[in-house]
Amino acid sequence: MQNKAKNSMYKAKKSQVDFVLVIIILILLSFGIVMILSASAPSALAETGDSYTYVTKQIIFAVIGLVAMWFVSKIDYRIYKKFYWLIYWASIGVLLLVLIPGLGSEGGGARRWINLGFAQFQPSELTKIGMIVFYAGYLTDHKNELRSFVKGFLKPLAFLIPPVAIALFIQNHLSVGIVMSAITFIMMLMAGCRLLHFIVCGGIVGGGGIAALFIYLSSAGESAGDANFRLGRILNYMDPWQDPTGTGWQTIQSLYAIGSGGLFGVGLGESKQKYLYVSEPQNDFIFSILAEELGFIGCIVVIVLFALFIWRGILIAMKAPDMFGSLLATGITSLVMIQVVINIGVVTNTIPNTGMSLPFFSAGGTALIILLAMCGILLNISKSRSKV
Repeated sequence: MQNKAKNSMYKAKKSQVDFVLVIIILILLSFGIVMILSASAPSALAETGDSYTYVTKQIIFAVIGLVAMWFVSKIDYRIYKKFYWLIYWASIGVLLLVLIPGLGSEGGGARRWINLGFAQFQPSELTKIGMIVFYAGYLTDHKNELRSFVKGFLKPLAFLIPPVAIALFIQNHLSVGIVMSAITFIMMLMAGCRLLHFIVCGGIVGGGGIAALFIYLSSAGESAGDANFRLGRILNYMDPWQDPTGTGWQTIQSLYAIGSGGLFGVGLGESKQKYLYVSEPQNDFIFSILAEELGFIGCIVVIVLFALFIWRGILIAMKAPDMFGSLLATGITSLVMIQVVINIGVVTNTIPNTGMSLPFFSAGGTALIILLAMCGILLNISKSRSKV
């Protein structure tokens, strides 16, 4: 009789989705569409003759993304564990698609897009979630080895090398390598890897990495243009006003926008910096337009919404009935958190410019669909939560 009661309780819990998270997602998505409408209007008019080009596409992709989120939320997340090795190799393979002539697309000195004809997307968006699934499965299957330095620390990190190397040397996409590395470190620590291993190796590798970076940045020859590009970003971070019409332009215009917003902002739709001053205001620097139009209060509201999203993600990870679900939720939540921190850090010149989009806000149809599909995985895990 007692077992029957427990089973009925489990079934009842299994049928409940995290509606708080759903509401947060819908608010962030709606807020993002409104800001794209405001931020993109001048650029869209100049480029296409239609002020609504970007927001129309974003609404269409948002609807598709919500359908994807609903569909994925119905799929038992445990299924992904059966295929985590296949997903790993597929995640590496999709990064290499940019090398195929006619399929790979280049822009801004980087070859990191795939041209589908009706849209472009970055395959790295698929690789991010693929690596999260892989590490959730791998760390679960090797949980008894995680305290070991070789098997539990070096071996898992070795699987990170191929996708990061491809992202850096083939796609020229440093920010993706940073994000994937940070997510992996968080998942490994949550799985039970020793913090001491990260501290010791981080100090050694970090020191060597800084030395290697300066050698790389000062190198001449074929990679000189790329080296100067990255060096310019670092110098721009330290003093954007040393080249106000060149490398410092984007950062300076972003800071002007944020400073102009004050406490309450100049009003929705009233930004001046979006009129072809801030480059791509609907993408990486949309937060600066938000700060100008809605002020400090608007920024706090958005940050609180993201904090609530992260809070719900952490709760889902804590209440997941198994280690795989917990790590999967941890990875997805960490991905959103890291991208938010990096994006806001860049637009406020707290960290060097890395070209990171703001989840739910930056224009980008396929990225939005993949993000909402990941939210669907979170919602599915929440339906199987256990008591804590």
